[in-house]
Amino acid sequence: MSSALTASVVACPHVTPPTIPPTPPSPPRDPAAPVIGGAQLGTTGLAAPSGASAPPALSAMSWVVADLDTGAVLGACDPHLRRRPASVQKLLLAETALPKLNPNQVVEATDADLKLPPDSSAVGLLVGGHYPVSTLWYGLLLESGNDTANALARVAGGSGGVPATVAAMNAEARRLGADDTHAVTPSGLDAPDQLTSAYDLALIARADFARPDFVRYDTLLRMQWPAQPPRDPHGFQIQNENKLLVDYPGALGGKTGFTDDARHTYVGAAQRGGRRLVVTVMGAEIVPARAEKQGEMLLNWAFGLPATASVGHLVTPDEIASSRSSASAHPAGSAPAGRVRASGVRLAQAGGGAFLNSPAPKVLLALVVLALAALGVSMMWRLRRGG
Repeated sequence: MSSALTASVVACPHVTPPTIPPTPPSPPRDPAAPVIGGAQLGTTGLAAPSGASAPPALSAMSWVVADLDTGAVLGACDPHLRRRPASVQKLLLAETALPKLNPNQVVEATDADLKLPPDSSAVGLLVGGHYPVSTLWYGLLLESGNDTANALARVAGGSGGVPATVAAMNAEARRLGADDTHAVTPSGLDAPDQLTSAYDLALIARADFARPDFVRYDTLLRMQWPAQPPRDPHGFQIQNENKLLVDYPGALGGKTGFTDDARHTYVGAAQRGGRRLVVTVMGAEIVPARAEKQGEMLLNWAFGLPATASVGHLVTPDEIASSRSSASAHPAGSAPAGRVRASGVRLAQAGGGAFLNSPAPKVLLALVVLALAALGVSMMWRLRRGG
C-alpha cells in the first residue's frame, strides 16, 4: 500500500454516449487514505505504463486490466471509483460460499428465494422444487439467476440465512483487501450503500479463477435444467450469457451485469502467449460496444504490452493481513515498543504488568485500610477521654 498520487490527472480515452441515464453519485475517496495496489492506482484518471500506446476509448467509467498469475496491474482508469456492482456481485458470493457448500446437497426452493423485483433476472426456480447445489451454481453463473443467488446465500448462511452470507461476503472482501466493496444483497440487485470498484472486482475475480470448481461452473456453455414434475415435467436448457467464451480466443470465463443504477458491468478473463489476464469494466453504456466487447478491446490492448509492464499490483490476503497486523501493533502516536508512560513513570510492559497483576497492590490496600481504622479508633478513644 502507498500514499495517493499528487501528480496531475491524465484523462482516460472516453466515448461519450448520446444520453447517460442518471445514476447514484459515487462516494468521494479520502485523498489522504492509503491507495491499495500502489500509488499510481490512486488516480481518478488513466494509469498506463510509460511508453505504452493509448488504451481504447470506451464509455466505461472505470476499468482495470491485470495479470491473474503475477498480480501486476497493466492499466487502469479510475480503478478505485466506487459504484453499484450489478450481477458481477455474484463473483463475491461464489468466492464466499463455494468453500462452504457441498455440491451434492439438495436444496428445496422457498417463497423467499423467489421474492424478486419485477423483470429481475431469474433462472426459474419453483417453490418446493429440489435442486442440487451444483445445479444452483450453474443457474447463478450461466443465467445470472437472482433466485439461485438467494437460495445459495440462504443455505450457505445456515441458521443466519441470507444476512449471515452477506456478512460473510463483506468479511471475505476485507480479507482479500477489497476495501472499496460493501455488499448488501447476494445477487447484486441495487441497494443503498452497495458498492465495489474495478480494482476490487479484479481482486475477487483472481480469487475465483484460482478455484477449479468456479472455473467448471463458470465456463459451461449450456446445460439442461432439471425437471420438477408435475409442474415442469421436462426441464429446459439454459445458456451462458458471457459471450466472451465463444467470441474471444483463449477466453477463460467471467460474468456480465446490468442494473439501472450500475449500468453495464463486466468481468472477463483470457489467456494468450502463456499469460492470463483479467479485465473489469464498470459503468459502461453500449457504445462503442457492449460491456463485454469493451472488455475484449482492453484485453487486446493489454496483451500487446510487455510482460513486465505494470502500474500497480493486486494485493494478496497475506499482504493485507501483514499490513493490518503491523498497523495494529504500532498505531499512530503510540509510545515506543516495549514501553508505556503512566503518571510520568516509564514502566517496562512486562514488569509493570506483572506488578499490577500480582497480589502486592491488594496487600498494600489492606494495610492502608487497617492503618486508617486504627487511627479512627485512637481518635474516638481520645474524644471520649476529652482529650
